[in-house]
Amino acid sequence: MIDVIEAARTAGVEWLSLYAFSTENWQRPGNEVDFLMRLVRRVVRKHAALLHARGIRCRFLGVADPRIPAALARDFADLMTLTSMNRGMTLTVAFDHGGRRDIVEAARSLIRSGVSADAVDERHFAAHLPFPDTPDVDLVIRTSGEQRISNFMLWQVAYAEWIFPPVLWPDFRAPHFLECLHTYQQRNRRFGGVTPKANGEPHQ
Repeated sequence: MIDVIEAARTAGVEWLSLYAFSTENWQRPGNEVDFLMRLVRRVVRKHAALLHARGIRCRFLGVADPRIPAALARDFADLMTLTSMNRGMTLTVAFDHGGRRDIVEAARSLIRSGVSADAVDERHFAAHLPFPDTPDVDLVIRTSGEQRISNFMLWQVAYAEWIFPPVLWPDFRAPHFLECLHTYQQRNRRFGGVTPKANGEPHQ
């Protein structure tokens, strides 16, 4: 994982999000969940100093379930505090994250704010999402060849490009990431619009 983060930073990526644990992952066997919690804690503690030294700001998206071990939640909070003033790449780790939950919570926040229904637009709604300064996602890399969204940042991926490398996530390394980045750079992003032909006329 750390080599992928470093490759992204070196390539000039300003915002990187990693999906570590979804709200649905709680349905996995208890021993598997416990292993994942211990693994994530080891990774966070091992690489905290390096992430800070590289000027990376770290944030954790989700982390709402009381089943998350208190020690792990503290490690998350400590890393966010340590790196909060960094101005390099922003690394967001989605942990206990669910895109639908984020949208529901944003709707609740909007209602509590007392805003009238006619005043609600996409900009107002997005302001109530977690970390509203996060830009829309440009590229989603879905490893293992799986071709599904898996409830990931549903609002932010509206116009994202998707790449589905067959390599498993534990085997995904910097060269794989850079290959995906190169593929993305060859894409023609239209955001629902059309691309002009050579003579200036639009085509689909």
